[in-house]
Amino acid sequence: MLNAESWYAIWTRSHCERLVEQQLTAMGFSPFLPEVPTRSMRARRERVTPAPLFPGYLFVRDALTKARYVDLLGARGIVRVLEDGWTRLTPIPDADIDAIQRIVQSGLAVFPHPFLRHGDRVRVMEGPLSGVEGIFVRDSQPKGWLVVSIELLGRSIALEVGRGDVARC
Repeated sequence: MLNAESWYAIWTRSHCERLVEQQLTAMGFSPFLPEVPTRSMRARRERVTPAPLFPGYLFVRDALTKARYVDLLGARGIVRVLEDGWTRLTPIPDADIDAIQRIVQSGLAVFPHPFLRHGDRVRVMEGPLSGVEGIFVRDSQPKGWLVVSIELLGRSIALEVGRGDVARC
């Protein structure tokens, strides 16, 4: 196990993201559950409620020693910590988590997007997302989609940006 604090992806049971987040917080971990507002109809009323950006996943920042790892797995609703192989935990790069935090805080509309492996890597040059990197996918002449991917999850999110607001990395 690693001794330095890193971000790790936690796979949860269906609809258990908030339950796991609450338990991990109570256990002294630092979880991050990115959520976005979604519209739903209940009792003939449209409501805006927060929903996980990556359904079935959340992130935790910790120096996972063997004891902490065992404590983590003791939380009800956790399926497993995502890893690269059978016994190697795979940290998520800080830049990826920082990008997701900034996107959620920006209040901009965010949409699920198919995970991409190829494409131009770009950096946002202006506005509230300045410095955020992702893949640019063309949609129309003046605008396109900035896709931010979490490799380990095999998931991506997308938001609309102007072509003039991004530069190739």
